[in-house]
Amino acid sequence: MCTYQPGDAAGRGNLPPALDAFVGRTAELADLARMLDASRLVTVTGVGGVGKSRLAAQAAARFAAPDGVWRVELAPVRDPDFVDHAVVEALGLTDHTTRAPRETLLAHLAVRQLLLVVDGFEHLVDACAELVADLLRRAPGLRVLAVGRRPLAVAGERVLPLAPLGEDEAVELFVERAAFAVRDDPDVRELCRRLDGIPLAIELAAGRLRALSPGQVLERLDDRFRLLTGGCRDAPPRHQTLRTAIGWSHELCTPEERLLWSRLSVFAGQFDLEAVEYVCSGEGLHADDVLDTLTELINQSVVVREETATGVRYRMLDTVRAYGAEWLEATGDADRLRRRHRDWYIGLATWCELDWFSPRQGEVAARVEAELPNLRSALEHCLGEPDDVHLGQYLAGSLWFCWAGCGRLSEGRHWLEQAVQLDSDHEQSRLKALWVLGYVAILQGDTVPALAALQECREEAERAAHPTAVAYAEHRTGCLALVTDDMERAETLLRSALDRYQEIGELNSNVLMGQVELAMTRAFQGDLPDAVRLCEDVRRVCEDHGERWAGAYALYVLGYAAWSDGDLARARGLLTECLGSAHTFRDLLGSVLTIELLALVTASDGDPAEAAVLQGAAAGMWPSVGLRLFGSAHYNAPHQLCEAMTREDLGDRRYEECVRDGARLGREAAVNRALGRSLPALPTPRGPARHGREASDMRKPAASPTPKGGETAG
Repeated sequence: MCTYQPGDAAGRGNLPPALDAFVGRTAELADLARMLDASRLVTVTGVGGVGKSRLAAQAAARFAAPDGVWRVELAPVRDPDFVDHAVVEALGLTDHTTRAPRETLLAHLAVRQLLLVVDGFEHLVDACAELVADLLRRAPGLRVLAVGRRPLAVAGERVLPLAPLGEDEAVELFVERAAFAVRDDPDVRELCRRLDGIPLAIELAAGRLRALSPGQVLERLDDRFRLLTGGCRDAPPRHQTLRTAIGWSHELCTPEERLLWSRLSVFAGQFDLEAVEYVCSGEGLHADDVLDTLTELINQSVVVREETATGVRYRMLDTVRAYGAEWLEATGDADRLRRRHRDWYIGLATWCELDWFSPRQGEVAARVEAELPNLRSALEHCLGEPDDVHLGQYLAGSLWFCWAGCGRLSEGRHWLEQAVQLDSDHEQSRLKALWVLGYVAILQGDTVPALAALQECREEAERAAHPTAVAYAEHRTGCLALVTDDMERAETLLRSALDRYQEIGELNSNVLMGQVELAMTRAFQGDLPDAVRLCEDVRRVCEDHGERWAGAYALYVLGYAAWSDGDLARARGLLTECLGSAHTFRDLLGSVLTIELLALVTASDGDPAEAAVLQGAAAGMWPSVGLRLFGSAHYNAPHQLCEAMTREDLGDRRYEECVRDGARLGREAAVNRALGRSLPALPTPRGPARHGREASDMRKPAASPTPKGGETAG
């Protein structure tokens, strides 16, 4: 086994925990390592199944990069416009602004030294080549290891063509993968020779030794060669061999196994057993037989079983999946299977939206993360079929908790804008997509499109008498007023929306967030006791239902109130819990606001140097937050107050040094620092202690006209 991990000491990266390594390849691995040391772009090429990805995995595991090794798998991506999004996701970047994904990538990579492994780009070669060229040109610390069947043809590229295994290596691999084979068996050697040393073909053949002897496998392979060596006349001979080996393995399957193989090809990326049982059963394959049939495909190396954070999941190698897809098209059943796939993932999104308001909120976030490739496939299908547009609108809207609650604003905006531009006869689906689009645009700080979407939603909802859509449009318009400092209008709209929610019996995370936002308007207008009352009510409901996402914002307001009352220990406890939840859900806005307030608590507790470090850490995160809160007198007040306190205690020079130290922290390190998980000592004595009341008597920043108790942020 080859542990596929980044080579730097920090262990940063997103690579799988382990990959089976092919035997041999010592010389190729050494060549690839030398090329990576000497060139910023290296591409490993070769026929499908020859072991490109595994060789790249071994090389990446040995490569030392200060900021880690990161892998993006492009095989499930179908839309060239989504390549940039895929790389953003692979790097784990959360950006709430309206910046294009390319700008986000460039901003992140410009100051980092890392290795990016780009795998499976053949069908997107033009888009991938353009992206790689741009990134290499503008990010001097970046190296790229590309893996595909052809070069990228980018300036400076060095190419390592990967040949099949030699005879001895092929035999060794066959014997390793087969439980009933010996190295000196002449049939084994002949079999490996006929398979041209292609590892995938050898593994498929080895999987047959559970039922057949090597001689029987060889005899049947001879038959398949005679039958299947045709294909495309211009295909490379080894490509024909691979296709022959896969076709031979396909022919040896039972009718049920072939049927399931073809139907599994509708999945993008990984899938689970429940999805297989729903999507693939029926018309020749009973649901009760799916598990046994799937197990046989696993035994034959057609399907790979993987342990993941969300449980056991399955996948097919892209070459195997593509073969199954051809058979599915040939059966004439592809459209029906795509519809069943669509229906399953719409149902999954519906269940997840409902279960978001429950103790399973964290599980929902993890499940949606795992299912994103299939959800994207369902969205593409729906929005590309005129009769299914309304389903695409519904799906894009139902995933609001993924876009807004799990830090995927840019992707959500991509799908929602496509959805609302299309006509459908189902007003309710489009209205939901409209208010979600408005909400996402608000969180990105894009107020004009947000207002346009919300106004259109409200007007259409009132005309069509859809009270739920009216309530959500009014709520999010109130949210827009809140973040633009129009407190009176925000309070009016939010109170009206909450009344509408109560009238129609709506209670979920959105409704609770509306109540927290109302509490913020009260705090900003100087009524902190009313804000506390509203947030304590939200906290009780969240505890009853196991809700954490909206509850985190209630904790934020309560943490500010505790600081204002001088109870620094309680304030820190509330804000630590708040930050833990926000970070879990990739809620960048909630995270950065909480770090800012923890900095103020830390300054009040007599540690101005650490407070300045936290302010620097927050400063490094703000550029990725779309909401331009530093333009708000209310939201900016805790930051300015903390800065005034720490500058007075440290002096300008030391303050700036500490801020720079904090700005060098990555997002994960910044959160850990704020949570007190890693606090290296700073060579500065602690300043005199202040508690909240004394701090609040200091000179307020000129930008904040609010009285004491009215400075909270949200």
